Amino acid sequence: MYAEIVKNIAIINGRIQAACKNCGRDPREVKLLLATKTVPAERIKVALEAGYTLVAENKIQEIKEKYEALKEIPHTSHFIGHLQTNKIKNLLAYDVTCLQSLDRFELAAKLNQRLQAKNKTMEVLLQVNTSFEESKFGAAPDDTIGLVKQVAQLEALKIKGLMTIGLFSAETESVRKCFRLLKSIQQQIIALNIPNVEMKELSMGMSSDLETAIEEGATIIRVGTAIFGKRSTTDRYYWNETTKI
Repeated sequence: MYAEIVKNIAIINGRIQAACKNCGRDPREVKLLLATKTVPAERIKVALEAGYTLVAENKIQEIKEKYEALKEIPHTSHFIGHLQTNKIKNLLAYDVTCLQSLDRFELAAKLNQRLQAKNKTMEVLLQVNTSFEESKFGAAPDDTIGLVKQVAQLEALKIKGLMTIGLFSAETESVRKCFRLLKSIQQQIIALNIPNVEMKELSMGMSSDLETAIEEGATIIRVGTAIFGKRSTTDRYYWNETTKI
């Protein structure tokens, strides 16, 4: 198991290095985030012990189930799934440092309130629905700047950038349009110079399309299946609005 996972990580790192070289980017600009949904704690441990310590879950229940097994190994935990407001308390109980899927002001306001009560702050990325699909969460592209301005008023939330899922498609250029749109929104926000807003992170791209994402400016690549193996459920299960998280 150890050799398989470490080998797979090396392959992904090779793809990241090659993609960066092909488009003239510094590979140090691109972070590999391990998407660990459905992955048992013992397999995650292998990656952490190999030095790959940025991980993310889609479901609060999975963070809870794996927390005790992983807490002694230094790592950084993000959350990338849809978050219901009634699960904010749970999110804050498990040392999550960044919510990548902030997609509405109601969630932001309640999260800010909880954090202030604990005298804490949290990094957030705003999720944008760049594919315009009803089955995807995320702010509408045209609404994103307005949401950024609202969230920027909340002192406990530290905006670090944007996240998108993009199309699940084998058509590279269709996927590229999603990533290019996110980059365009990022540049518009940077030009506005909004206080309390950083736009250094673009979380986009997964196992199947990381090269395209890197070409379009991704700084965080979310990879799961190419490292830990195929899941019994498809990615669509984890990114569908009808799925309760």
